[in-house]
Amino acid sequence: MKMSGAQMVCEALIAEGVTTVFGYPGGAIMNIYDAIYKQDGFEHILTRHEQAAVHAADGYARATGKVGVAMVTSGPGFTNAVTGIATAFTDSIPLVVISGQVPLSLIGTDGFQEIDAVGISRPCTKHNYLVNSLEELPRILKEAFYIASSGRPGPVLVDVPKDITAEMGEFIYPKEVHIPTYKPSYKGNDRQIKKAVEAIMESKKPLLYLGGGVILSNAGELVREFANLTQIPAVETLMARGIMGYDNPLLLGMPGMHGNYSSNMAMSETDLIISLGARFDDRVTGKLSEFAKYADIIHVDIDPANIGKIVDVDYPIVGSVADVLEKMTSLLKHHVNPDRYQPWREILTRYNELHPLKYEDSGEVLKPQWVIQRVGELVGKDAIITSDVGQHQMWAAQFYPFDRPRQWINSGGLGTMGFGFPAAMGAKRGVPDKVVINFTGDGSILMNMQELVTASEYKIPVINIILNNHFLGMVRQWQTFFYDKRYSQTDLSFQPNFKALAEACGGIGYDVTTKKEFDEALADAIKQNRVCFMNVIISRFENVLPMVPAGGALYNMLLEHKDK
Repeated sequence: MKMSGAQMVCEALIAEGVTTVFGYPGGAIMNIYDAIYKQDGFEHILTRHEQAAVHAADGYARATGKVGVAMVTSGPGFTNAVTGIATAFTDSIPLVVISGQVPLSLIGTDGFQEIDAVGISRPCTKHNYLVNSLEELPRILKEAFYIASSGRPGPVLVDVPKDITAEMGEFIYPKEVHIPTYKPSYKGNDRQIKKAVEAIMESKKPLLYLGGGVILSNAGELVREFANLTQIPAVETLMARGIMGYDNPLLLGMPGMHGNYSSNMAMSETDLIISLGARFDDRVTGKLSEFAKYADIIHVDIDPANIGKIVDVDYPIVGSVADVLEKMTSLLKHHVNPDRYQPWREILTRYNELHPLKYEDSGEVLKPQWVIQRVGELVGKDAIITSDVGQHQMWAAQFYPFDRPRQWINSGGLGTMGFGFPAAMGAKRGVPDKVVINFTGDGSILMNMQELVTASEYKIPVINIILNNHFLGMVRQWQTFFYDKRYSQTDLSFQPNFKALAEACGGIGYDVTTKKEFDEALADAIKQNRVCFMNVIISRFENVLPMVPAGGALYNMLLEHKDK
């Protein structure tokens, strides 16, 4: 049966089990959109900006574990999507982004809306393709989904010239993928695993350092089993929140720049770091020369390029966290002595008692930490939480009671403002039975506020809680601490009417200044089941603490800041 290249794209998506696509049409991709009109195998959601389309696909992927799919046109359509692609790349999120391109005959001629999508995206995709013939289109689409979801996941771009989407040909979709130069290794080296296990049994102060790779490899339950067996305390990076469960007594919290005291002291004093799916990001390590200087390091990662990239490691293990943990657990099951680490756990308990995560609740002006904790009390396990980037992101990571993997969705590596709202839409489409709440700031929410229209049209009831301090809060905090209060271009006192804005776009809005108003607004927002903006006025000069100054050692934390 012959069909057009555009039809082939749709058939490939259906064959891959895709049920939702996010995108925005244009001239170069119009043939594919005509084919989308004629098919009924998947839903297409028209976002109001290409960046939002990719962020929505990203949120869908993070919430479901499936490959997210976005479509954009050539030129500015593609360049608008680059931020979303880079966001997914930095956090290793599986996406397939299909972009339209000018006809093959016009490539290189500076044709209308021509841009070198492959060249631009090379640094921020796991792989990318320019389709040069109709015959290779089915193979490329099959490979794109395989590459995006296998090994260390990531975004794959398929750039399709318009003439190829119009050309007719026979559609034979491959059943398997054969890429001789791409063979991800899932099974860790048995000899290295045995050496790592011996190191664990010999250590006195071991520490589980959990990264986003644990979630990507669906190894959360294995980690809990391993921790319970060994009674080794754990820290979760920003990307790993929810793995251990907030009420697990072995969980210390989050390490790094805004990590809690016990976590950072554990990283500083441990004699053995067991790194699982983490990449030793600079926001976690602080000053490298002082980072874990008394510790040997076991580094488990599916990407060999990650191992030894930032810190020297003693036990490198390339493989899936799930596979390696299964083997480690099996070897340790009859040999580990959890009582060996009891003195270490007691030290960390005292650290936590000395400087727990806390804030001053005056009862007059709403504190952001209270708002986040209150959401946890009211919806807790029943919610998926997304965030934008800034103070609200750190407060959410610190104070929300995350209970499971894939409950927390945020832009970790790239730190993309404007991510939270469209990502929440994608998460809600992927997991419709959960309440989806986006913690955002008065700066971040304006970057993709046009998606109010999308959420209203497609009935995607995302609750956006705007923690409004009339500042670009995190930048203001740095200006307070390190720039002698020179608040250059961070004052956001001039603002839209967020309540009216939401209502103008078909949603609902709330203005909140008290705890009673907050409880009433959240309950009503859940009941209304519509997209909403909750404009929550919070303490204006509240800071995210603890804080490790940039380039500082983890053990030198700012624990309080009285000069406001």
